[in-house]
Amino acid sequence: MPAFLLVLAWIGAMAAGVALALFASTRTVRHTKSLVSATRIPPFVIGITLLAVGTDLPEIANSVISSFTGHGDLNAGDSIGSTMTQATLILGLLPFFVGSFRFSRMRVFALCLTTMIALAAGALLMRDGDLSRIDGGVLVFAWIGGSALLWRQLSHAEPARPRPTDPHRLRHAAAVLAYLSLVGVGSAIAVTAFAELSSLLGVPEYLLSFFLASIGTSLPELVVDVTALREGMRGLAIGNTLGSSFVDATLSIGIGPLLFPTPVTAELAVSGSIAAIVALGLVAAILGLSRHHTRWSGATLIALYVGVYFVLLA
Repeated sequence: MPAFLLVLAWIGAMAAGVALALFASTRTVRHTKSLVSATRIPPFVIGITLLAVGTDLPEIANSVISSFTGHGDLNAGDSIGSTMTQATLILGLLPFFVGSFRFSRMRVFALCLTTMIALAAGALLMRDGDLSRIDGGVLVFAWIGGSALLWRQLSHAEPARPRPTDPHRLRHAAAVLAYLSLVGVGSAIAVTAFAELSSLLGVPEYLLSFFLASIGTSLPELVVDVTALREGMRGLAIGNTLGSSFVDATLSIGIGPLLFPTPVTAELAVSGSIAAIVALGLVAAILGLSRHHTRWSGATLIALYVGVYFVLLA
């Protein structure tokens, strides 16, 4: 088969895999929310934990599969790229879908700072060109500890959720398991396609996943956040967007190597982490100027996202 047809075929497979993972992850989140609908957990806490992990299922599945297949750069590139993409592009797009909205500066600062620390720790762990089981365990533990700390420090101001009744819990549980399996299938297809495209095009796996895979695997956050904001759940949306960045910098990048240690390209992983750290610091500064996220601040975040592209490509 001619090379250009192979490229088109793998692009099609990649798109199909990402689409399946996105479809399944949004359905997983929907049914997972129904399972906990009887709790009184504050929406912001649900955003930084349950929804953040749920919408990050494509990245988490990619981490496990790419590590298992020995493509550590796909894991590192997608996870670090998604950290930056969600905090800049996804957050920047929200005002264009739902208009301006208010947010808590303290929560934005806390989430950005926690994620920056996690990225710095990850860069130190990857500078030897390897993600071992110990490295993966450190990152997963950082997610557990950081989430507990954020839960404790930032949930007190959020009103408790109502306690609706839902008689279909078993059905929701079965649906969660079914859609989780589809996330894995879609991610496996996408990872295989990314690896083949990288080989055919002569592009490093890390760069391909940082710039391309991260956009596709970040779309669940955009879908969920727009829905939450339209329903007036600002805490849920902000918690999910920045909480997902924290999940990507810790749990997502660590879970794969915890199961299957894998090598990474140290120079690319460290430079990408530094770029994401700088981007998150600027996000905190930009949003810290006002408690309203408007189209002006959204456009600034999108421009920041584009700027990171040019810096890393240079």
